[in-house]
Amino acid sequence: MAILKGKNILVTGVLTEASIAFHIARIAQEQGANVVLSSFGRALSITNRIATRLPNPAPVIELDVTSEEHLAGLADKLREHFPKLDGLVHSIGFAPEAALGGNFLHTKWEDVATAVHVSTFSYKSLAMACQPLFDKDSGASIVGLTFDATVAWPKYDWMGVAKAGLESANRYLARDLGAANIRCNLIAAGPIKTMAAKSIPGFEDFESVWNSRAPLAWDVSDPIPAAQGAVALLSDFFPKTTGEIVHVDGGVHAIGG
Repeated sequence: MAILKGKNILVTGVLTEASIAFHIARIAQEQGANVVLSSFGRALSITNRIATRLPNPAPVIELDVTSEEHLAGLADKLREHFPKLDGLVHSIGFAPEAALGGNFLHTKWEDVATAVHVSTFSYKSLAMACQPLFDKDSGASIVGLTFDATVAWPKYDWMGVAKAGLESANRYLARDLGAANIRCNLIAAGPIKTMAAKSIPGFEDFESVWNSRAPLAWDVSDPIPAAQGAVALLSDFFPKTTGEIVHVDGGVHAIGG
């Protein structure tokens, strides 16, 4: 049985075939969903090319989540592809170089503000921009991606703070959208070698640390487990789960140092 049969899903953050978002889109299609991707700026042409590598080439709409104009026009752009939205994947995160790499004490507010706007506030902004397309009777599922923000990671700095904000925002969004039958949950994935990961100084150090602590063997080159978790949350198999963080990290979050 296809667990997303007939569902309409917007997936943000597809940049390369290594992206968790790419595999969410791929598996969603394999599970019967209609998928639209979003991208913007210089990445738009790349996403258009990568979209053709999905089982069913997906349309790509331009969306800058920090642009009020883009957000205001999002519902109309989506209506060109389907009448309602059943699922939304927020796979968006960015922090300027100055906000990463051990510069925590010296990062300027302007760089912190960028990290929080793109990585945290956009979760709420995107949900509200899509709300006109959510159907209360059938419900909808919003799924975001995080990296366990309960501890301070080496060199992750203000992106870690932004992720902590995302995790808190998820709880508040779940509180305020529950009456509209909208579920809001996060996947806390272990380290994956994505384009975003490459921008984090010292990311390669995570590989050995993760494998030494994970009860289940972890492969930093395999985004599929995290993608499968997201697709499960998009389905109707979690009808009463919201405000949750599902860890797909080999179990590291549960193990002491």
